[in-house]
Amino acid sequence: MGAAGPAGGVNKVLIVVMVFLGMFIGCSWCQDNGNAEAAVYIVTLRQAPATRSNAEVKVKDQHFGSAGPSRMNRLNRTSSNVSRSDRGYGSYISRVHDTLLRKALHGEKYLKLYSYHYLINGFAVLVTPQQAGMLSGRQEVSNVVLDFSVRTATTHTPQFLGLPQGAWAKEGGSETAGEGIVIGFIDTGIDPTHPSFSDTTSENSYPVPQHFTGICEVTPDFPSGSCNRKLVGARHFAASAITRGIFNASQDYASPFDGDGHGTHTASVAAGNHGVPVVVAGHHFGNASGMAPRAHIAVYKALYKSFGGFAADVVAAIDQAAQDGVDIISLSITPNRRPPGIATFFNPIDMALLSAFKAGIFVIQAAGNTGPSPKSISSFSPWIFTVGAAAHDRIYSNSILLAGTNNTMYTLVSALDALSDSSAGNDMYVGECQDSTNFNQDLVQGNLLICSYSIRFVLGLSTIKQAMETAKNLSAAGVVFYMDPFVIGFQLNPIPLSMPGIIIPTPEDSKVLLRYYNSSSERDGTTKKIVKFGAVACISGGIKANFSYLAPKIMFYSARGPDPEDTFLDDADILKPNLVAPGNFIWAAWSSRGTDSIEFQGENFAMMSGTSMAAPHIAGLAALIKQKYPTFSPSALGSALSTTASQLDKNQAPIMAQRAYANPELNQSPATPFDMGSGFVNATAALDPGLIFDISYDEYASFLCGINGSAPIFLNYTGQSCGVCAINATDLNLPSITMSRLNQSQTVQRLATNVGANETYSVGWFAPYGVTLKVSPTHFSLASGERQVLNVSFTAQINSTSASFGRIGIFGHLGHVINIPVSVIVKISYNTTSDTNFLQ
Repeated sequence: MGAAGPAGGVNKVLIVVMVFLGMFIGCSWCQDNGNAEAAVYIVTLRQAPATRSNAEVKVKDQHFGSAGPSRMNRLNRTSSNVSRSDRGYGSYISRVHDTLLRKALHGEKYLKLYSYHYLINGFAVLVTPQQAGMLSGRQEVSNVVLDFSVRTATTHTPQFLGLPQGAWAKEGGSETAGEGIVIGFIDTGIDPTHPSFSDTTSENSYPVPQHFTGICEVTPDFPSGSCNRKLVGARHFAASAITRGIFNASQDYASPFDGDGHGTHTASVAAGNHGVPVVVAGHHFGNASGMAPRAHIAVYKALYKSFGGFAADVVAAIDQAAQDGVDIISLSITPNRRPPGIATFFNPIDMALLSAFKAGIFVIQAAGNTGPSPKSISSFSPWIFTVGAAAHDRIYSNSILLAGTNNTMYTLVSALDALSDSSAGNDMYVGECQDSTNFNQDLVQGNLLICSYSIRFVLGLSTIKQAMETAKNLSAAGVVFYMDPFVIGFQLNPIPLSMPGIIIPTPEDSKVLLRYYNSSSERDGTTKKIVKFGAVACISGGIKANFSYLAPKIMFYSARGPDPEDTFLDDADILKPNLVAPGNFIWAAWSSRGTDSIEFQGENFAMMSGTSMAAPHIAGLAALIKQKYPTFSPSALGSALSTTASQLDKNQAPIMAQRAYANPELNQSPATPFDMGSGFVNATAALDPGLIFDISYDEYASFLCGINGSAPIFLNYTGQSCGVCAINATDLNLPSITMSRLNQSQTVQRLATNVGANETYSVGWFAPYGVTLKVSPTHFSLASGERQVLNVSFTAQINSTSASFGRIGIFGHLGHVINIPVSVIVKISYNTTSDTNFLQ
C-alpha cells in the first residue's frame, strides 16, 4: 500500500491484510457453429498410444486452425532460436483417426480438433450426441466423454523456505539450482520479454537439456527469438474453445503469449531467474527468485482470461508436454465440477496425468480455492501431488489514525459530500469514486477522499486504480476506502499505490470510521450539506514489510479433504491435499499485457494469492530434488517432499488453519491432515529424506481395478484389462495412511527404501482418538538401497463418524525424521478397552 507522512494522533483503526481468491470463471457449453446440439467429445481408442521411448519426434495434429498465422521454431541447442517449418501434422495415428471418423459417421460432417497419440490414443471431435453414440458403438472405440470446463485455481518465500542457506547452498547455490530440469506449465501462457525468463543473467554455461524436444510457436504476438535457453518451449491449445465461438483473439491471443498474467506469475514462482528487482508503482519490494532459478521452462497454454479452459485443450497440452520430454508438469488449474461416474479418478485429465506418471513425469496440481469446507478439494487422484496454500511470515500492513492533533493530519471528505452541482447524486455508485467529473475539486483538494468499496470492485466493474486516478485528478492527499456491508468475507491482496491509500477491511471497522466522520462534521439543518469538515486522519505504513512468527498457517480459501471418491461424496482412502506451500501474498512476474488483476495492469510484477501460487513453489522444489536424484520416480519425489514436511510454525507451535470465509483470523484451530496433508514443505530436508515410499504404475492400476465396477472403465481409458490382483487404496505405498472406514480392525503395510547412508531407525507413533495403533518392527537397520516392510495395525475402540488423526514417526540415528500422517474417519469397534502408544 502507498504511505503518507509520519503517523500521528490516536485511535488506530486497522491493519490491512487481505487475500485474493484467484480466478473463478464460468464457461458456456453452447456451440456457435450453427448446430445447437453439437458438442466437443473426447474419444479414446483401444489401441495403445505411443510410448515415451519412441525415437520418432511426433508433432500433435491440430486440424482446427488457430485464430492467427503461426509457424514453429525449434530451439538451437548451441545458441538461440532458429526458425524452421514443422511438417509433422500428417502422422500415421492421425490418419487412423480420420479413417475411423469417416467410417463411423458415414460421411456426416464433423470437426476433429486434436489427435492425441502419446499418452493416450484418441482425439477430440465436435459432433452431435447422435454421432457420439455412433462413435461409442464402434469396436475400436473404448470411451467417449463430453468435454468439460476448467479454471485457474516471489521475493521473500525463498528466504522463508530457507533456500539460500539450505537447499541452494547444499547443491551449489542459486547459480545451478534446478539446472537440467524442464518444468512444463499448463496455464495461461507466458510473457517471454520478462527479465525473469532471460537466459543472459549468468556467464556460466546453460545448455538446453538434450532430453527435451519441444518447439516454440512463432506468431505476431510471440515472434521468433521469444524462446531461449531458459524458456525452451511454448505452444498454445484452444481448439475446443474456438469451436464454441468464445475465443477472442485480440484478448486471449492465439499464441503462447500470456494475456492474463496468471501463467507468467506461476512460471516465475517455480523457475524465475534469481535476483530480479521487484518495482511496482515506483516502490522497490526486494528482488525476486524462483524456487529453482536455473530450471528450464516449457509453456503449454490451455487457459484464457475470458473463459477459462476446456478439458480437451488441457489433455492436448498434457499429451504434448509428455511427448516433448518435460520432467515435471505444474497445473494451477482445477475442474469446474466434480467428475461424474463411479470414481472421481476416472476423468480425461486425471487419466492423461496417470499416463504422464507412467512416463516418469512428476505431476503437481493446485488443491483449489474452494475452502474451508470439508471435501472441497478439487484434485483427486493419488498419482497427482496436490498442494494447498499457506501464509508465509511476510505481511504488508498500514493503518489510519483518527482525531490526531499534529501537523501531519489531513481532513477527511466523503465523496458523497463532495459532489459537484451537476452530479447531484444521479449515479447510485458515485461514492466509488470512478469519475472525477462528479466531484467538486475545491472540496477534495489536499484532503483525504473517502470512497466506498462495494461488490462492484469484486466483480471488476469498479477498480481501485480508477479511484486513485480520480483522487489524483482532484489533487487529493490520499484515499480511504470503507467496506460496503454487503461485501462479506471477500479479501484483497495489498496493492501498491502511487499515493497514500488504505482499505478498511471489514464493515464493522468501516462503521467506526463513518461514525467518527459524521460526528465530527457540521451539517446545515435544512440542506443537510456539510458546512464544516471536522474529521481528520493520517495514513501510515504499507510499504515496508512486517514479519510474523504465526506462520505458516492454512488459508481459509485453500481446499480441504477428505478426498471425495465419487459424486456421492463417499470418502476415498487417500490423503488430500498432499502438502501445503506458500500461496498468500506472493510477489512474482506479471505479463506486460496481463489483465487478470486490473490493479497491476502495466506493472512488471504482481502480488497474488491462491493455491495457484502454492503449486509452482512445489514444482520448483521438486526440480531441486530431481536434479540431485535424477533416477527418482514421481512417487519418490512426492515421498521426499511429504515425509520431511513440518507440522509446526516458526514459533514451534502447531500450524493453525483458518476455518471460516468471513473473519478467518478469528476462526482458526490446529490444522489436521485434511487441511495441510503431511504439513508445510521443508525444502532443505526434502533434499535428504533418508527413507522414501515408492509406488509403481502397476500398483495404481491394481488400485483402480479394485474399485467396484471399474474394470470396463479402466480398459476404456488405458487399453489394459484388469488382472486378478486388485488392491485397496489403503494398501498403496503412500507416505500417509487414510482410512475412510475402520471396521473393527485392519492391518496395512508400508515399504520403506533407504536412499541415504547406512542408518538405524526407531519407530514411534501416537494413535488417532478412538483407535489403537501398533507398528512393527519398532527398530530396524538399513544399508543404503535396502528396504523394510512396516506392518501397521489398527483397532477401533469406539463407534464414531468423526475423523481423528495421529502420526507415525521414524527416527534415524543420523538425524533423519520421517513423518507419516494417519487419518481415520468412520470407526466401528469391538467392545474393548482403549489403548494408545507413543514412542520416540
